[in-house]
Amino acid sequence: MAAEDKYAFRFDCGATWLNLLATKGRSFSANPVERMDTPARFTEWLDRSELLPQRPPTAAELAQAIRLRETLRDLALATLEERTPPGDAVAELSAFLTEHDDPVHLTVDDRLQRERPTTAGDALARIARQAVDHLTGADRAGLKSCPEHDCRGIFTDPLGRRRWCPSPACASRGRVRAMRARRADEASDAAGS
Repeated sequence: MAAEDKYAFRFDCGATWLNLLATKGRSFSANPVERMDTPARFTEWLDRSELLPQRPPTAAELAQAIRLRETLRDLALATLEERTPPGDAVAELSAFLTEHDDPVHLTVDDRLQRERPTTAGDALARIARQAVDHLTGADRAGLKSCPEHDCRGIFTDPLGRRRWCPSPACASRGRVRAMRARRADEASDAAGS
């Protein structure tokens, strides 16, 4: 079996804003993986997310994207843990959205589309609005966090059937750990008999 490319972008979390969170892997480990580490990688991610701006992203916009990603992560984890969101994260997101007014202009080619964002900041504003809608609406009930302590990746699970995030590595590690625990319990029960 081929090893998973830890730098590959993830587009399987259920929403664009959740895919943005996944641009940093193993966020809570000693060695997190930054998948969006250059303006070129940020450009690639935006393009694959169908949010490629008219002007190429700059290093400052990459820094802005990373900051927004971590702000959204803080808010999402607070929502999942049913605790009051950090006030500084709420203030930062509110200020960001106030700075970026991206009116909706629709176009039609072979399908209905929004006009491309002018800047990476405008693209990020679309993502941030999607996150706000998700975190403040009924859809928040479908959010789940990976139980792997070093991952805690956030994804949608509207049917409530997933246990781990879409990363095969998390599911594999979790299953191995569960199997070892079952075997240890069985050995303990056998020794006690």
